[in-house]
Amino acid sequence: MTKLSLEAAEQKVADLFIEAGASAANAASVALALVMAEADGLKGHGLSRVPTYISMLRSGKIDGQAVPIARQPKPGVLAIDAAHGFAYPAIDLAVIELPEIARKQGIAAAPIRRSNHCGAAGLHVERLAEQGLVALLFANTPGAMAPWGGAKPVFGTNPIAFAAPLAGREPLVIDMALSKVARGPIVAAKQKGEPIPEGWALDAQGKPTTDPAAAIAGTMVPLGDAKGATLAMMVEILAAALVGTHFAFQASSFLDDQGGPPDTGQLILAIDPASMGGNWFAERMRMLTHAIEEQPGTRLPGMRRYALRAKARAEGIDVAF
Repeated sequence: MTKLSLEAAEQKVADLFIEAGASAANAASVALALVMAEADGLKGHGLSRVPTYISMLRSGKIDGQAVPIARQPKPGVLAIDAAHGFAYPAIDLAVIELPEIARKQGIAAAPIRRSNHCGAAGLHVERLAEQGLVALLFANTPGAMAPWGGAKPVFGTNPIAFAAPLAGREPLVIDMALSKVARGPIVAAKQKGEPIPEGWALDAQGKPTTDPAAAIAGTMVPLGDAKGATLAMMVEILAAALVGTHFAFQASSFLDDQGGPPDTGQLILAIDPASMGGNWFAERMRMLTHAIEEQPGTRLPGMRRYALRAKARAEGIDVAF
């Protein structure tokens, strides 16, 4: 392990991706996303992804030279083709262009097709909230969860992320997979040779397992049981059916270099609070957060990540390559 500053870690990771065949711009985008996830304590979406991403890049499962292309078929829609490249450059394009559209239209949507793993989804909506927007991201992922009562994966873990600006402080960020846990920690446990807690996943026969390899070959347990499976179906509709990309059960894995591009999708929504008919948003958010934080033992979603990020900025992060 080597302790590096976030900036040095970004450069080291970017260099690895350039060496593996990514363009400098794509490598920088991916490196920033992975290092920030690591700094925020989201290790399943952080540096643990580097070996898999590089193998996908070298096999052609990810096009490291892809340039995302955006078009505007309707005034409030920014349709983005990730061109079977990394998801991050396509999301960067959305983060750059959506704010102006949202301020003109009140609300804007960015469907992203022919995409890939989008990592820590909360980081993306956070960047929009920093620009004063309320933002939502829906992402479909390769098959990992069965419909409630079934045994065959139809839905992905299908994360939903939400962010809202807070006056004078970091945005409120909510980021959750619709499985009981995200798949990233299971991948990390497999890499470390560690068991997972019972209740996270089922094996291929539908039985509870603590073996991360069996969990990856089986299915994830939905958050909230039947309700989580239903929400996962909603995300499939929003991020795949609407976007025109693969459903979870059609997508190749994010975890290996086998098969063609996953061809998954994301849908990002950005809302301008000032366009909703009044200037009450900041005060209403202050009242809501105060009602939560005044109670001992509570905290707003996302605040732990900010504390870990500040510590990482001051002390650096451990890099194992």
